[in-house]
Amino acid sequence: MNKLIKKISHFFLRVSNQNQIIFVKHLAVMIKAGMPILNSLTMIQKQTKSKSLFKILQQIIIDVDNGQFLSASLEQFQSVFGDLFINIIRVGEASGTLVENLNFLAGELEKKQELKRKIKGALIYPIIVLTATIGIVSLLVFFVFPKILPRFQDMNFELPLATRILIGINSFILANWPFILLGFFVFLITMWLSLKVRIVRYYYHFFLLEVPFIGSMIQKVNMANFTRSFGVLLKSGVKIVESLGITSGALSNLVYKNELEKAADEIRKGEQISRYFFKKEKLFPIMLAQMIEVGENTGNLSETLFYLAEFYEEEVDALTKNLASVLEPLLLLVMGVIVGFVALSIVMPIYSLTQSLSL
Repeated sequence: MNKLIKKISHFFLRVSNQNQIIFVKHLAVMIKAGMPILNSLTMIQKQTKSKSLFKILQQIIIDVDNGQFLSASLEQFQSVFGDLFINIIRVGEASGTLVENLNFLAGELEKKQELKRKIKGALIYPIIVLTATIGIVSLLVFFVFPKILPRFQDMNFELPLATRILIGINSFILANWPFILLGFFVFLITMWLSLKVRIVRYYYHFFLLEVPFIGSMIQKVNMANFTRSFGVLLKSGVKIVESLGITSGALSNLVYKNELEKAADEIRKGEQISRYFFKKEKLFPIMLAQMIEVGENTGNLSETLFYLAEFYEEEVDALTKNLASVLEPLLLLVMGVIVGFVALSIVMPIYSLTQSLSL
């Protein structure tokens, strides 16, 4: 019962990537300076502004004081830190290179944070344009059209098709907006709940990989995360099969997660990683498989993976920079069509009226 209560309480704990980086860096500095790990954790707890991290450190300090390893205590907070984080610390404790592993982990967390920042930054412009479009349309539907469109309906001549369509759409929205809004929220909630089902989420992720441009970006993001995480674990001394299993857990895309789990099973039977990836060239680029094969043959697999991580991170950076240039004309086209249709619907009856009066 106590374990269940602990799991539920841990579910609501959230530590940002930035706070994780600060925690790891400060811990490395203090241990390197000769401070005992228990004192280091106590000092970090006093300094942190994160309530979740404060609570986590409170429990870790108790565990470490009772003789547990730091990694063993962190395992109960796996949902917060992830397997990659915990395993690097475990290997550092076992090999006596905890400070080096903590510094290495901090660097890798910073690189992942930078990758996330670039992706989020690329999405800001489309979100602003989409929000502005929704805002303008809402303003027109609820405040402008109700004052203008009834005047057109009172005219004693047949209205243009565009105007009649606009009046019909506006009347429908005004009469049914509570149901439309409710339907929209029901749709969002249904989608959210559906994506909680693993098989639905798997096919959703598979569909996204088939979408032009978006699929390419998802592939490169997953390749960057995969090569970085896999390389970190191998360099830390974790065995290949275990590293693949941990790396699969670190990826959010279920298609790639499943493939890495299958790859781990094949390697356990004696298959080479590169051989497996060659068979899955639709998901794993040929260059990745070739480079991994070189790394396996030369014994420098972790270094090869770091090179690939840098390469794919640069690819993602280039794609995010191009994202705005790809989406901008599409969004402007959508806005132009909406504005043009509205302008045409309003101007055409006015023009028809002036023409009839001049006659």
